Amino acid sequence: MFPAALSGFALGGSLIIAIGAQNAFILRQGLIRSHVFVLCLICAASDALLIAAGVAGLGTLVSKSPMLIAVVTIGGFLFLATYSFMAFKRAWAPSAMAAGTPQGMPLKAAIMACLAFTFLNPHVYLDTVVLLGSLSAKHEGTARLAYGIGAAVASFTWFFGLGYGARFLAPLFARPSAWRVLDVLIGLVMALLAIGLLVSFVAGE
Repeated sequence: MFPAALSGFALGGSLIIAIGAQNAFILRQGLIRSHVFVLCLICAASDALLIAAGVAGLGTLVSKSPMLIAVVTIGGFLFLATYSFMAFKRAWAPSAMAAGTPQGMPLKAAIMACLAFTFLNPHVYLDTVVLLGSLSAKHEGTARLAYGIGAAVASFTWFFGLGYGARFLAPLFARPSAWRVLDVLIGLVMALLAIGLLVSFVAGE
């Protein structure tokens, strides 16, 4: 069971560590220490739910549903493009950073944004449900369960480590100029991801 759990942990970790919209959002929330626990829990629990669905066999259904992927892709493009614009706007407006530390969004808005970053990203389904799910097929019984648990543990470890580890970068972000750079980088990441989704959707037509 341990080798299967280790395999799931390694693959799950490799899939979520890459810088993306969800990670950029958690990093920024961690830096301003706004709703960190709730948002990290939502990201990790959502991943665990999708991983469980993939290990249970839902991956085959998702991979055969181009309509679902198309809807999620379009929704993801619109959301990422909007958030990219908001990030660039924060970087452009000095008043947003006058106090040194930007204000966090209300809890409800933060939760909605977190859920959108999670479920309006088609790569989440392809990576956690389809890829992790299909690779779990080589394990049987308790080993397959251990594989799924290992992948879920990797998700919890990463998101809580990122959310709470971000505060150690706080001295660096004591200056408004650092927040300007971060928001520009976040805006670029979101814009590139949005363009990538649009290109993949058009190419798939």
